Amino acid sequence: MISTHITRRGFLRSTASAIVASQTLIARAHGAEAIPGFDQTKTDADQSKPWEPFSDRKVRVGLVGYGLCQFSAAFDFQNHPNVEVVAVSDLFPDRCAALAEHVKCSKTYPSLEEMVKDDRIEAIFVATDAPSHARHCIEVLNHGKHVCTAVPAFRGDIEDAERLLACVKKNAGLVYAMFETSVFHDDLYAMEKLYAAGVFGHIVYSEGEYCHPHSLGAPSLGSYKDWRKHGCPMWYPTHATAYYVGVTHGSFVQVSCQGTAAFDPSARQPNRIGNIFKSEVGLFRTSEGGLCRIIICGSQGEYLEAGRIRGEYAGYDWHNGRADGFVGDAAGQQRLKEAMARGVPRKKYALPPGVAPGGHGGSHGYLADDFIDAILRGRKPAVDVIDALNMTVPGYYAHLSAVKDGETLKIPRYS
Repeated sequence: MISTHITRRGFLRSTASAIVASQTLIARAHGAEAIPGFDQTKTDADQSKPWEPFSDRKVRVGLVGYGLCQFSAAFDFQNHPNVEVVAVSDLFPDRCAALAEHVKCSKTYPSLEEMVKDDRIEAIFVATDAPSHARHCIEVLNHGKHVCTAVPAFRGDIEDAERLLACVKKNAGLVYAMFETSVFHDDLYAMEKLYAAGVFGHIVYSEGEYCHPHSLGAPSLGSYKDWRKHGCPMWYPTHATAYYVGVTHGSFVQVSCQGTAAFDPSARQPNRIGNIFKSEVGLFRTSEGGLCRIIICGSQGEYLEAGRIRGEYAGYDWHNGRADGFVGDAAGQQRLKEAMARGVPRKKYALPPGVAPGGHGGSHGYLADDFIDAILRGRKPAVDVIDALNMTVPGYYAHLSAVKDGETLKIPRYS
C-alpha cells in the first residue's frame, strides 16, 4: 500500500565466454563504440558451491523487444536449463527475425499484444520502449502470465505507478520483476546481505550515481518514437537509486533536487516535456532517517553505475579501488565477523552451466535466473513491484523539485 508519510572473477567456461563476447558486439550507434554497460565487466561468484538443479521443469518464455540494445536476447534466457523460449516479438519485422535467429526460436509475433494471446507462454520479458513498460507489463499480467521488465518500471506518467501496483496485487499469484542491474553488482549484492544481517546498523548516508557521458554535438542514441530525447535525467534513476533501495529495501520520503542545463543559453531548447536539464542531482531523505545523494549525469567523465553507503558501524565502497569495500570500526568489524560465522554470503552464487553473468556488472544472467527461480519456487524476485516503484517514483518527484528550483517535495512511499 502507499503511505503518504512521508575482484576478480572465477574463470568462466569457454562457452559462456563466447556467449558474452557475442553480446558485447551490439548496438553501435552512428559508428560509436558499444553502448557502455553492455561490456562484460569483472564479476565474482562463490565457485565452491556449483549450481545444482532442483527442478527439471522448463518455463515457457516469450521475449519482446530487439531495438538498439537488443536487450531481450542479452539475459541468456535462451541458454537457461529451466527455460524454453517459445516465441519472440518486435514491431519491426527485420528485428523480429534477427531476434528469432539469435535465440533459435521459430515462432514470431508482430507485437506484444498478439504474443500475450498465446496460451503456451507462461512468462514474458518486456524489453520494449521505456514509456511502454508499465502498460505492457499490465497487459502481460492481465493475460495470466508472469512478467519481467527492463528498467524503469514506468517513465513519465506517474499514474502508471498506481495502475501497475493495482494490477500486480490483483494478480497476486504471478511474478512481477524489474531487471535493475545494479542489484547484482558484486558490491551491492554484498551490501544487501550485510545490511540484512545488521552489520551496518542504520544507513546514515548513501550515494548512487548513474553517469552516462554523451559527447557534445553527437547524435543521441536512437529510440522508438524518440523516447530517449523527450524526458529528463531523473526519469531513468534506478541504476542509482538501487544503491539505497536495493540495499535496504526501504524507500525515499522527500527530495530536493537541482538540474543543470546547457551553459550556452541558446542551446537550452526545451524538449517535448519542457525539460532543459542535462544532469540532475537530488538529496533524498530516507525512510530510516538518513540522507542519500543521487546523481543522474550525462556530462563528460567516466561511465558510472556506482554507489556507496555509510552506516552507524560500518560502510561499503568498492569504487575506491580497494579489493574489499568494507570499512568499519571495532563494533562494525565484530558485527562482520559474527555475520561471517553465521554463513552470511558476500559473493554471488554460481549460475547454471551455459548462463553467462553478462553485462552491467555481471548482472544479466543473474536477473534472468532469479526470475525463473522465483517462478519455480513461488517466491519474490530480487526486485519486486514494491522495490521497483521505490526505485522509480522518487525520480519523478526529483525532477518536479528541480523544475521548482530545489523545492523540497514529499515522495509517496510503497510498502
